[in-house]
Amino acid sequence: MASLDPRYEIRQLTLADADNAAAIVSHANMFDSPVWPEIYPTGKTARCYQLTKAADYLVKHQINSGFSFGVFDKEYEYKRPESAATNGKLHWDFSNEDATAEELLEQMDFPLVSVAAAYDGANALDMAQMGPLIGTLPVFGVIYAILGELDTRDPESWKPKGPKGVLMRNATATRRDYAGEGLMKALAHFLMRKADEEGFRAVNIECMADAVTKVWLNPPSPYRAELVAEFWTEEREVEEEGKMVKVFEDVKQHVTKVCVHL
Repeated sequence: MASLDPRYEIRQLTLADADNAAAIVSHANMFDSPVWPEIYPTGKTARCYQLTKAADYLVKHQINSGFSFGVFDKEYEYKRPESAATNGKLHWDFSNEDATAEELLEQMDFPLVSVAAAYDGANALDMAQMGPLIGTLPVFGVIYAILGELDTRDPESWKPKGPKGVLMRNATATRRDYAGEGLMKALAHFLMRKADEEGFRAVNIECMADAVTKVWLNPPSPYRAELVAEFWTEEREVEEEGKMVKVFEDVKQHVTKVCVHL
């Protein structure tokens, strides 16, 4: 199992962490992802704000599941006194669309530095409430549809038949200023072990970054990973209004769906 530097600790996320977790996921996706900044190269700050608000349902659904965790920096030093008084605060001005990625990062004044959100597959997402998020990142829905189409497993062989069958991993992100510390890997291994202890038989995850795919395809023993779907964005076309079009622009990314058997 991957280990953490003693300055960090993994804790279960609570609703008090929801806004900060949504900000980490949105900032990482809009500015550091190998996919989204290429597909949506303009208006990234405005889209980051919109994504943070649109992700509210997904983030809270996963936190409420009890299977979402974060890495907290125990040595974090607050930049502003009002942040210290509230155990961390997001200081974004959602009307300032000229703010840079660096300025937004500086305004994320809290000790939560990495998140791994998940929910019990038996408690499925309400797709109607996912509408605002998909509307903010329309290609998000396309990616999941393609992976679903390429996953040729018999649904009866893997879909949850009751609580604590399959854990659905969704939303992995680490703050830019904490990249390279192994936090994503440590969280992934922790969540595999936690899911195992809770009685889950598998963890399902869609990966849109090579580092995430690598970690989930190489779980610690005795767990076993299965690559159940994959595609390369530069090779994929989808049908729109009767024509085949490349919706991924110039993105060159290996996208995967992985199932880890516990």
